[in-house]
Amino acid sequence: MKDIVIVGSGRIGPTIARLLAGSGNYRVAILDRSSEQLEEIETSPTLSTAKLDIADEAAFTAQLAGKFAVLSAVPFQFTVAIATAAANAGIHYLDLTEDVESARQVKRIAKAAQSAFIPQCGLAPGFVSIVAGDLSRNFDSLESVRLRVGALPKFPSNALNYNLTWSTDGLINEYIEPCEAIVNGALIKVPALEEREEFSVDGVTYECFNTSGGLGTLCETLKGKVKTLNYRTIRYPGHAAMMKVLLHDLGLRHRREMLKDVLEHALPTTLQDVVIIFVTVSGRRKGRFVQETYANKIYSTEICGHITSAIQVTTACSICAVLDLLAGGKIPAQGFIQQEDIRLDTFLENQFGATYRQLSGQKQAERHATW
Repeated sequence: MKDIVIVGSGRIGPTIARLLAGSGNYRVAILDRSSEQLEEIETSPTLSTAKLDIADEAAFTAQLAGKFAVLSAVPFQFTVAIATAAANAGIHYLDLTEDVESARQVKRIAKAAQSAFIPQCGLAPGFVSIVAGDLSRNFDSLESVRLRVGALPKFPSNALNYNLTWSTDGLINEYIEPCEAIVNGALIKVPALEEREEFSVDGVTYECFNTSGGLGTLCETLKGKVKTLNYRTIRYPGHAAMMKVLLHDLGLRHRREMLKDVLEHALPTTLQDVVIIFVTVSGRRKGRFVQETYANKIYSTEICGHITSAIQVTTACSICAVLDLLAGGKIPAQGFIQQEDIRLDTFLENQFGATYRQLSGQKQAERHATW
């Protein structure tokens, strides 16, 4: 049984802990500075909690000593501190960050580390990077790789057509920071909330637009190999226009804490959500122009006796699967590990990754070729 430390007891940390502890293969300790949040977590012989502020480096280092891995389930502002502590403790490190600069700093830390450093292990970046990498390997040459992902309320009831399902800090960050993309073969930065598209799935209309961080390391991996690569977040129509009013017209992009306070007091959280995943790759295979698509819808469900939102399920299962592959020797145990280097079949065969098949809105996630 391997000992795991999870930093963060918010929306995702406890779900990760319940999955790992419930598997019978891991002992998990959740650390947080909030006593109130920790008190809500049901403990067991394989799941414990401890109040700790990671700013207390000595106490944090002591908690990491002798553990197999530390998982970060806190906002991106804490990524570098946790990764540094993991390197000093000589243990493996995994996180859910969508922040581009934080991931780059983790990569720098990993260069001298004796353990594995695997950032961006959530849904996007994370699982969609695995899907895109797997589809891309089926082509002799690539034309385009397009990733579209969204976590949406099933029953939108406000002008933003949105409920909080994820870290508010992460949400604001991806709506503000420049977005990486490959256009005509060149790696460029494009503005967030722009290049809006509209489409329908199962009779429901959605919009999607640029947001930061969803590609993970795919731009670096596919640079020079693909003409077009982009990531866009899926929302209900009207959301992007409303966010532009808040961020640009009212200037709240420069007052993030105020915007966070407004959103958290105006938008309720919900467990009734749906995650939509749509990854399309096109290119040449044996001289023919071919397209392959992975499409999936995942809904909220019950995990270990707790009703769990779709974004919690997909995010937690992703990082748990990557950790389990690491523990089982299926991925390298040292250095910086990219999500797209993980094989999709290997991921889906894992006890945690299999959830993406089991909770599909269809009998099986679509994966087909057209030409």
